[in-house]
Amino acid sequence: MQQSALKVLAGPVLKKLTCDKVTLWLVTNQSINIKLSLTPEGQAAQTYPLEQTNDREIPQHRSIKVGEHLYIHLLHLTLDTPLPTDCWIGYQLAFTAENEAEVKLTELLSDICYPRRSTPGFVVHNKLRKILHGSCRKPHHDSPDGLVIADNLLAALQDSPHQWPSLLMMTGDQIYADDVATPMLAAIHSVIPSLGIDNEIFADSTVADSHALHGETALYNQRMQILPNDSQSQKLKIPLFKSAEKPVFTTVHANNHLVSFAEVMAMYLLCWSPECWATANTDIPNGNGEQSAIGEQSADEYLGELALIEQFVSGLSQVRRVMAHLPCPMMFDDHDVTDDWNLTADWEQAAYGNVFSRRIIGNSLMAYLLCQGWGNAPQNFSDELLQKVQLSLQDLGCPEHDETITKLLEFEQWHYQWPTSPKLLVLDTRTQRWWSESNANKPSGLMDWESLTELQQALMNEPAVVLVSPAPIFGVKLIEAIQRVFTRIGKPLVVDAENWMAHPGSANYLLNLFTHRKTPQNFVILSGDVHYSYAYHVKLKRRRNSPDIWQITSSGLRNTFPEGLLNWLDRLNRWLYAPYSPLNMFTKRRNMRVTPLKPSHASAGERLVNGSGIGLVELDDEGKPTRISQLLFDQQIQFEEADIANSAQMQRQ
Repeated sequence: MQQSALKVLAGPVLKKLTCDKVTLWLVTNQSINIKLSLTPEGQAAQTYPLEQTNDREIPQHRSIKVGEHLYIHLLHLTLDTPLPTDCWIGYQLAFTAENEAEVKLTELLSDICYPRRSTPGFVVHNKLRKILHGSCRKPHHDSPDGLVIADNLLAALQDSPHQWPSLLMMTGDQIYADDVATPMLAAIHSVIPSLGIDNEIFADSTVADSHALHGETALYNQRMQILPNDSQSQKLKIPLFKSAEKPVFTTVHANNHLVSFAEVMAMYLLCWSPECWATANTDIPNGNGEQSAIGEQSADEYLGELALIEQFVSGLSQVRRVMAHLPCPMMFDDHDVTDDWNLTADWEQAAYGNVFSRRIIGNSLMAYLLCQGWGNAPQNFSDELLQKVQLSLQDLGCPEHDETITKLLEFEQWHYQWPTSPKLLVLDTRTQRWWSESNANKPSGLMDWESLTELQQALMNEPAVVLVSPAPIFGVKLIEAIQRVFTRIGKPLVVDAENWMAHPGSANYLLNLFTHRKTPQNFVILSGDVHYSYAYHVKLKRRRNSPDIWQITSSGLRNTFPEGLLNWLDRLNRWLYAPYSPLNMFTKRRNMRVTPLKPSHASAGERLVNGSGIGLVELDDEGKPTRISQLLFDQQIQFEEADIANSAQMQRQ
């Protein structure tokens, strides 16, 4: 049998899923027609030849050509016969490329199925009983991969798929566009030519175009030389320990910051699939004459990063498999674009007032649309917008490209909701911010008045809700106090001082929302961002029928907080801000009783879990957590049931 030239470069990723709708995302190296077969256990197969169409009224199969050998496909199908709930439903994709015979997904990806299954599959759950969730997946961090841990969980339950989690909720930083290891950037540059992405022309930059950026002017470990540093951005310069300055792109790791659209797209392919790694080159780049291509980084440092990248790559077949079996709603956070994204009004004015930085941010946002946002809520993206994206990709750097970026920066529908039970509401806390009215260098509110009002309307008369906020709504009070101190001395960017309580307007509106009698009785808030994990139970003081609010934070999938520093902050926070400490009277949450739940195996005073993994929340019929866990590589930590039971007893009393 002749081997097909067709390749699935990433995916399939299962996206929005109901009894009568199925949404799948995937990337191929050719233009193809697709046939989808669905086989509920014990029933005959339903087969759907998916017509490629740009008609929003018949949204079956839409393809966007990103490069000569790079096609992104979204399958969004309304079914003739509704699918059954709480049982295994196998699916198969059959592809037909020009002048090639039909080939099946399982023939192209032999490892896409679990061992005792002949096809991939999924379960449509009647209710959200279990939710996996996590954020912050940095390829070169020295830790296990939480998505591999999620795949191990599904493999152990492959004979009982009805016990699978209903969702794999990704709460931010699915990629790190601003913190890239040198071997990863070298791999990105080695695969870009095979994708055939158009050359991108840069304006107001010392690098003329992306061909130069990916080749002779790659600037490994030296990208601060070309990142914007104009007079407007000087206001944002922050000396850190006399060793780093942070203009506009305020991460201290910006020396390999992704710039071109092609770099960001290649990063997604290399983070979600092993396919492109087969041809990627991670050898130390050659320098010119006596000058090293990797700047001041030593060969030993490069090889150390490479070992971590190779460890990351070894789990990608499992990552691809778990994302093909569980619905994967996603939401951006700052590192999907750049650190401190829209943190202050000053930051926004500096970043968007510079042509080159606006392009860099826009490229990441356009890649987010194609790889994440589109599948979350296909109905939110108009034909006009998708056509503008397609035209931009045909001539990167043209006026159409910049106009598309303007449209994306003005776009107001990144947030979305899924009609699950309880309802899933996913918040955009990055692009609709509430600027400080007293000082443009103070942190902005994470959502503005209009978006918070829209959120309140979405919550009205719901008995329970799963609310996804990339940044925790109820954070660690001591850390928030430290961020307040830096904000008062005019240095909010030093400590990433963006939390819900940092802006009086958005904080007060949000906290008042919890007191509204027509909003849900049970709030489960899922968050990431902070690189440690914890769970709080929150009640309103002096309110007999107070709603139950659960702040559950799981971070990171492949990232951690500095161990010694977190232990110190954890214990000091526990001492200073215990539930009955008078210091709580000086916080905006003084009318709420915030009770931290104790992790199993924790020593006295510890409430924060520091370790790469993934969160697992189990809910009862009313949408209230019965078990909250953090799954690490070598153990399962539970925020003990006794604490949850005691909290429930407090409510009854």
